[in-house]
Amino acid sequence: MNEEQKIYDFIIVGSGIGGLLSSVILAMEGHSVLVLEKNHQIGGNLQVFSRDKRIFDTGVHYIGSLDEGENLYQIFKYVNILDDLKMQRLDEDCYDLIRLEDGSTFKHGQGYEQFKKGLYVDFPNEKAAIDDFCKTLKEYCDYFPLYNLETFDGNKKSYINDPEILEISAWDYVNSITSDKKLQAVFLGNGPLYAGDYKRTPLFVLALIMNSYLKGSYRMVNGSSQIAIALQKRLREHGGELLKHQEVVSSTQNGASVTCVQTKCGDTFYANNFISNAHPKQTVEMFGAEKFRPAYRKRLELLDDTVSAFMLYLSFKENSFPYLNHNVYNYTKENVWDTVDYNESEWPEALFICTPPSKATTEFADSMSAMAYMNIKEVEQWGESFNTVAESAERAEAYQKFKEEKQEKIITRLEEIYPNIRESIIGVHSSTPLTYRDYIGTKDGSLYGIEKDVNTIGFSKINARTKIPNVFMTGQNLVFHGILGASIGALVTCFNFVEDRELIKKIKSA
Repeated sequence: MNEEQKIYDFIIVGSGIGGLLSSVILAMEGHSVLVLEKNHQIGGNLQVFSRDKRIFDTGVHYIGSLDEGENLYQIFKYVNILDDLKMQRLDEDCYDLIRLEDGSTFKHGQGYEQFKKGLYVDFPNEKAAIDDFCKTLKEYCDYFPLYNLETFDGNKKSYINDPEILEISAWDYVNSITSDKKLQAVFLGNGPLYAGDYKRTPLFVLALIMNSYLKGSYRMVNGSSQIAIALQKRLREHGGELLKHQEVVSSTQNGASVTCVQTKCGDTFYANNFISNAHPKQTVEMFGAEKFRPAYRKRLELLDDTVSAFMLYLSFKENSFPYLNHNVYNYTKENVWDTVDYNESEWPEALFICTPPSKATTEFADSMSAMAYMNIKEVEQWGESFNTVAESAERAEAYQKFKEEKQEKIITRLEEIYPNIRESIIGVHSSTPLTYRDYIGTKDGSLYGIEKDVNTIGFSKINARTKIPNVFMTGQNLVFHGILGASIGALVTCFNFVEDRELIKKIKSA
């Protein structure tokens, strides 16, 4: 090592929300921090792109828990980024619209009272089931102290004291409180937020995620990348650094600990501690598989990831398509949670639809994003290709034809909901699981990382600490996914270096 080579307190690999938030918190605590990002753009799933002078989100289309005083609001307030964010609150009586196979629609209102009020009208004979559902969501959230910005107290109920609550199936629970198929579908209708699956999804995942959206659902005006940009500003204000185009490919160990990492372009960076915001499987590869126990590596390999997606991005003619201040979940089969393992001939069986807001958004939308589940196996024949802004390469002509065929299928499905939509379209773009693989860094382009499977829930638990004493992990795989889940994962990681009660106190009193 060169005597002038800087040794950071922390090197954080990856600039997703978990990595960025960890970096800012540690920098605020006085530590020297360097973030290394492989891509041209920071933010992981917060990345955006521009087509036809429209800005499109790649992975984050709306965010929950942002009403004043809610958990994500407080975390963002603590790191001082709220004033940097331009947000659009979704409709009070309908932040999500669930459209079932017969064309009937049902609203998810913001807040438990508004949510119940709308469903009472649609299902007047199911008041007991609706009340039970809301009561159970709240009860399950209470089992997770950090979710409520509390520290663990052995005298209070928690998933640590009561681990059996992790083994309750969301599907089984919903079926136990009502036999009304439509109400079941409405309860579970925004399942693409977490890749809800009737065979695997635990009730606690449904509760934590749905509760967060009931507590304030917002879109980011002109894209979610503003969250990453704001966090990068705070990082630099606190003395931290961030370097792009620095893909970590290996590390050097001295005794039990890692001393430095090497990047693809040949640079070496030294630190006392390392935090990976990458998927645990990629973390093992980066730091060297031989440095991790065979049993740990085998366990990771046996864990399934959640499904990936095909994204359609449409640009509209000016003043031709109304702006929808809610999201739409459209289904073509009765069991809305039997769409992850979809029938290719019936694809897309589930569709998430939103019209992103822009500074100019008033009555009309200038674009639309639509997401459908897609297994990476559908594009594996082009899997050897790699294409990002940082490493640009063209894929095969057959791949482009594949995308065009899928684009047409989704547009045809959209016409069932919006019969004249084709007349508004001036631009059509799309991405596949290969896009997510290349930009986000998961082998299968997974939307939400490691799947929480109710059948093997203990098996999928990922610890922030690794067996290498100075290598840690953060992000969506620690607790649960999404902006809130990854943010809480960042707190879990930081608790290894910052006293948990003090940090929580600072966040709650921000």
